[in-house]
Amino acid sequence: MKLLFVADPLSTFKTYKDSTFAMMREAGRRGHSIVACEASQLVWQRGGRVTARGALEIALTGQTGEDSDAWYTVTSTGDVALADVDAVLMRKDPPFDSEFFYATHLLSQAEREGARVFNRASALREHPEKLAILEFPQFISPTLVTRDPAEIRAFHAEQRDIILKPLDGMGGMGIFRVKDDGLNLGSIIETLNKDSTQTVMVQRFIPAITEGDKRILIIGGKPVPHCLARIPQGNEVRGNLAAGGKGVARPLTARDREIAEYLGPILAARGLLLVGLDVIGENVTEINVTSPTCFQEITDQSGFDVAKMFVDALEEAMA
Repeated sequence: MKLLFVADPLSTFKTYKDSTFAMMREAGRRGHSIVACEASQLVWQRGGRVTARGALEIALTGQTGEDSDAWYTVTSTGDVALADVDAVLMRKDPPFDSEFFYATHLLSQAEREGARVFNRASALREHPEKLAILEFPQFISPTLVTRDPAEIRAFHAEQRDIILKPLDGMGGMGIFRVKDDGLNLGSIIETLNKDSTQTVMVQRFIPAITEGDKRILIIGGKPVPHCLARIPQGNEVRGNLAAGGKGVARPLTARDREIAEYLGPILAARGLLLVGLDVIGENVTEINVTSPTCFQEITDQSGFDVAKMFVDALEEAMA
């Protein structure tokens, strides 16, 4: 198969931990051709098809050191119509901003032209990573989504210990905790809410964060048997690896499996081949669909080959 990865610049890949690289490596090992482009290279013109301008067909060298481009060589460069490759993998990292949104519309047009896109473009649009949890209230902690500062204050008065987060953040960016004393609540609301012009998500603080913010991967509707518990370090409340959290691979608990086995088939049926659930304690806090990560950390620590499971599922979806 020829696989087109729509991703961030190849020179930015940290190959020792990058999940997209792990996918490419496993696909290349099986003999699949690998083509890469950035979302900014997607073009459509009347009379033509959605095309990746100047896409790079690459071969992996087997080197994974510090050199930013030693891990691949370019074998050819040219325009590639998305409908002419076997599968398009949308792996552009968040944030889910306007440009990401526009890219999904181009991908939807490519699908109308015959392209096979994973995750499906419409499913990416319909599952914003923080708001997607609202569909499954049985698995989440007390949660509020609002622009109204008074609603946030009332929620704090009821819950006493809360987490506030922007809807467009990633890697733990912009997350605040406010304890029972309400210290700095007003300032935090002003920072996130921007005079009632931006919507904020507020959730009851879950003490089990000390045991880790678990990333549970679901591939083809089935859970990977190990998760990565991202454990906050020092005085930090965030477990995100980007915020300094320590990643520890663990077998799924019975509750983890209950959640994943319920959500997995539902999300897979909507065109989400790969999903990353964030679970703290027994509660889902996010449903990640844009570019779920942690393949290599789970594989390195548990021995379970996540990339193999993913490419197996991709090949099955394409059969």
